[in-house]
Amino acid sequence: MLNWSVSNSMDSYWCKETLEEAIDIHGTPEIINTDQGSQFTSGIFTHSVLSRNIKLSMDGKGRAIDNVFIERLWRSVKYESIYLNPPESGADL
Repeated sequence: MLNWSVSNSMDSYWCKETLEEAIDIHGTPEIINTDQGSQFTSGIFTHSVLSRNIKLSMDGKGRAIDNVFIERLWRSVKYESIYLNPPESGADL
C-alpha cells in the first residue's frame, strides 16, 4: 500500500488520480497488481499505467493473501485512528 484516498464512487478517474499521487510520492513502480474491477480495466486507468511503461497484472495469483493484508490494514486504521478520533464529516475523514 503506497497511497490511499476516500471515494464515494471509486471510479476510474479517482483510481488514476490516486495512482498518480503514489507515483509522485514514491516513484514509478515496475508493476501494478490490481483486481479485475471495471475501474482498473477501464481505458482511463490502464492507459495511465501502460503509458508509463509499468507492467499491469490482473492475474489473481496471491489474491487471497493480498486481501488478508489489506483487510488487516483497514481494520487497524479504523480501530487505531478513526474510531478513536471520529471525523465530523466525510471531508474531515
